[in-house]
Amino acid sequence: QHPNLGVELVTNSEQKSECTQHGPFHSQLLSHNHYITLITSDNVCVFRLENKAPQNRKVTDYYPIRRSNRKTKAELKNQEHRHIDDLIKNGIEEGMQVKNIEGKGRGVFAVKGFTKGEFVVEYHGDLLELPEAKKREAQYAQDPQTGCYMYYFQYQSKTYCVDATKETSRLGRLINHSKTGNCQTKLHAIDGAPHLILVASREIKAEEELLYDYGDRSKDSVLAHPWLKY
Repeated sequence: QHPNLGVELVTNSEQKSECTQHGPFHSQLLSHNHYITLITSDNVCVFRLENKAPQNRKVTDYYPIRRSNRKTKAELKNQEHRHIDDLIKNGIEEGMQVKNIEGKGRGVFAVKGFTKGEFVVEYHGDLLELPEAKKREAQYAQDPQTGCYMYYFQYQSKTYCVDATKETSRLGRLINHSKTGNCQTKLHAIDGAPHLILVASREIKAEEELLYDYGDRSKDSVLAHPWLKY
C-alpha cells in the first residue's frame, strides 16, 4: 500500500509487479517533486503526492555537529598570560636551584627542562621611576661591595627600573650575565603595572646554568664590572 497514492503495489513470486487499480507493470515508479508516475503495461498513470512538499535538507539534519575542543591561539595566549599572572602574584619559583660556582659566586641552575619561550622566573625587586632609581644608584656606587642588581627598561614611553639589590630569597636576582645566555627579559603587565620576567630563549636542559644578557654596555658599567663584556 503506497502511503501517498492510495493503491496497492503487489510483487508476486515471479517478481512481476502490479497495481490493483491499473494492472501489472514492469517499470520503476518515477518521482518528481509533488507527482509520481506509474508506468504499467496499458497505462501511464500520474498520481499527485499528498502532504509531501519537497524539503531542503542539510547534512546536519542527519549527522550531529561535532564541536572542536581545540582552543584558538588567542585563547591559549590568554590562558598562558593568566598562568604567569598567578605565578608572579604568588611568588612561585619552580624548576631552579642556587649553586655556588668556584671563582664566580652564586648561580641559578635548572632542575628541569624549559621549552623555548617558556616563563622561567620574575626579576623581582622594587619598581622605581627614573629619578628615584638614579638616587639609589648613586648611593650604591659609594660601596664597591654592592652588586649590580638594577635593571632599567622602557614601558609606555616611560623609563623604569627594577632594583633587586636588597638581599632576598628570590632567584631572579641571582641569575648571572652572559651575552650568549639561554634566557631573555620580557615585560609582563598585570593590572597596568610592568613586571620584568625571564623566559627561555631556547630549549634549556636540566643542570644548565640559567644566564641572560644584562644589556648594559656603558663605559662606566663595563669599567666597574668587566665581566659585562662577555
